[in-house]
Amino acid sequence: MTIEIREVISKKDLKKFIQYPQKLYKNSPYYVPSLYFDELNTLSKDKNPTFLTSQARYWAVYRDSEMVGRIAGIHVPAHLEKWGENLVRFGWFDFIDDMEVVEALVSKVEQWAKELGAEGIHGPLGFTDLDREGMLVDGFDEMATLATNYNYPYYHQRLEALGFTKDVDWVSNSIALVDRWIEKIENTAQIVAKRSELHLFKGTKKELYKIAPQIFEVINEAYRNLYGTVPLNEKQIKWYVDQYFGFAQLKYIPVVMDKNERVVAFGITFPSFSKALRRSKGRLFPFGFIHFLWALRFNDTVDLYLEGVRDEYRGKGVNGMMMSALYRNMIKSGVKKVETNLTLENNNDVQVQWKYFDARQHKRHRIYIKKFK
Repeated sequence: MTIEIREVISKKDLKKFIQYPQKLYKNSPYYVPSLYFDELNTLSKDKNPTFLTSQARYWAVYRDSEMVGRIAGIHVPAHLEKWGENLVRFGWFDFIDDMEVVEALVSKVEQWAKELGAEGIHGPLGFTDLDREGMLVDGFDEMATLATNYNYPYYHQRLEALGFTKDVDWVSNSIALVDRWIEKIENTAQIVAKRSELHLFKGTKKELYKIAPQIFEVINEAYRNLYGTVPLNEKQIKWYVDQYFGFAQLKYIPVVMDKNERVVAFGITFPSFSKALRRSKGRLFPFGFIHFLWALRFNDTVDLYLEGVRDEYRGKGVNGMMMSALYRNMIKSGVKKVETNLTLENNNDVQVQWKYFDARQHKRHRIYIKKFK
């Protein structure tokens, strides 16, 4: 049976592109779909402000009129400006276990990359570090999260057969939450706050929105040396704030401020939406929002999404202040488990935090790269 590869141009085809994994993973108990409207906004050139400076193309493979694979090629000039590497990204990469399909998809991105004068391609990556990234290479029997990709074990085997090699890995931990560390963490937090003249943000959600741009300032500073990151501009920051802060719960977002009310550190945590996304198939409407409301109110699992500390306060125990506030609120809310999501395997500043907890490293995601000869 022959295959046909088509570029995704119309909005109708884009919606099919987004919905394809629902069919591919319909029998998997571990796959967690993305939020549909989030995907549509991210991939739509008239919605995502990243397209002011970047470009992307999408392809789907069909066999007998049935979609059997998809891929996105993404060109982010800011990556070359920052890292000095002229690479094209690939993402939104899903396919049946068929080498012909994989080759057809990858060849389209490679061809486009060469047309752009790139030296190679790497991924899976999104437009920014806030999109899903990495290919699962370990932890196939663990449920994914809103922030992480899930894929079948054959994915990385097929990609490696095409000459792709590891560029970097992220690891994830599952932490069993127990209260034996609370007193020690709180004592440390009090010492740090007094010594550095710091305090926790105590405002309303409306006031949190006002300081959100400062939080993204810290993201740009704290994440600047991490793999593949590019600075976010003002329009991107506003877009991400509007998109994600609506789900924010103040008790799970500790923000540390100095005596001048400047944000110096933050942590963004949400109740786990994995089950809600599976039950709603990634859609809020017409009835999916009920599952999300339930997840916000009754949940024994939380996901750590982002945390950052300004350079001048790194290594001074500021993480302890955030952990203290977060820990106490999680225990009060009946939280039993914390998912750390992706942290670079060589990011010792983050990895060292988990040694004080009952942590189990349970997933590994990989970025693959292929340089052109």
